Amino acid sequence: MLHAALLCLAVLAAPAPEKAKPATNTIDPICRMKTTPKDQIVVVRGQEYRVCSKHCASSLQKDPDKYLEKDGSVKGAK
Repeated sequence: MLHAALLCLAVLAAPAPEKAKPATNTIDPICRMKTTPKDQIVVVRGQEYRVCSKHCASSLQKDPDKYLEKDGSVKGAK
């Protein structure tokens, strides 16, 4: 019983997870297709990105440095 109470206190004291910054990209970082607000969202390093498919979402999550600049912008989009 004591363990359950301590666990509850730890959960309540834990900081709330940060909300990811909203997606602003209009080009899929992987395949370069134009994105829309209805496209899938993937979160990488606290930033949301719109992608056209599960394949692109998986690729971005596996190797974000390949597709994103250090500042989080999409490589080649500038």
